[in-house]
Amino acid sequence: MSDELYVPLAEGNLALEPLAERHREGLRAACAQDTEIWAVYPHNYLGGDFDVQFDRLLTSAPQRRVYAVLADGGVAGMTGWLEHGAPGWSIEIGNSFIVPALRGTGFNRRLKRLMLDHAFACGLERVVFKVDQVNARSQAAVRKLGAQTEGVMRHERRTWTGRVRDTVLFSLLRQEWEEARG
Repeated sequence: MSDELYVPLAEGNLALEPLAERHREGLRAACAQDTEIWAVYPHNYLGGDFDVQFDRLLTSAPQRRVYAVLADGGVAGMTGWLEHGAPGWSIEIGNSFIVPALRGTGFNRRLKRLMLDHAFACGLERVVFKVDQVNARSQAAVRKLGAQTEGVMRHERRTWTGRVRDTVLFSLLRQEWEEARG
């Protein structure tokens, strides 16, 4: 994954900062705002599991580069670049969570547009999203960006709850994004 891709990004009151120790308590508080969502995530970011997962995010480079998502200067979630496919050609946007208060406000769309614009400006040709098949809200959000469903990866992983997850694979190509942006 290129260092050019993993840089701070900002637009208005939205900022993405490379995840660092200084974000720990803000992200802990953000994750605690939705105790139910973690049942559909591969990993738990609540209670005693939070520090283990946060530390894992800090040490997962270069395969996973995570941002703290900031709204008006406060930590409102996380998202990241995950290796997927040929380096310099394809990347995954994942490990995403935003606080409930920002859902349905257009904030997530702005966040993803910022990342997509940057990914394609860096020369990538394809961006992938992997969404739990039971997470209808996230699937709808990815479709609104113009991403195409490629299929379902059956029994793709076991989540922290022990549930076996089927994962819907979406992709968005540079040309599709340019056409959608007009």
